[in-house]
Amino acid sequence: MTLDDFKKLSSPSDDFSPELKALWHDFQGDWTKAHDQVDHLEGKSAARVHAYLHRKEGDQWNADYWYRRAGEARPGVSLEQEWEELAKRFLAV
Repeated sequence: MTLDDFKKLSSPSDDFSPELKALWHDFQGDWTKAHDQVDHLEGKSAARVHAYLHRKEGDQWNADYWYRRAGEARPGVSLEQEWEELAKRFLAV
């Protein structure tokens, strides 16, 4: 599936990972539902999406905590670029 196809979906597929579902909900403007997809999960991939969501929320301290849990640095790109990079990463899995 391409990024453009992903953006055009009317709902996330049941086959999507929680991380990809979170990114879909975020794209649709539902930060809370996006956060709910990854908030309870362990693992670096969930932590990475969790970090992005808190960065978007404006909570940099919390975002940096989750970036550390993911083993990655906060990216120096726009939120839109970060979202696209993450979506491409999880679509490729």
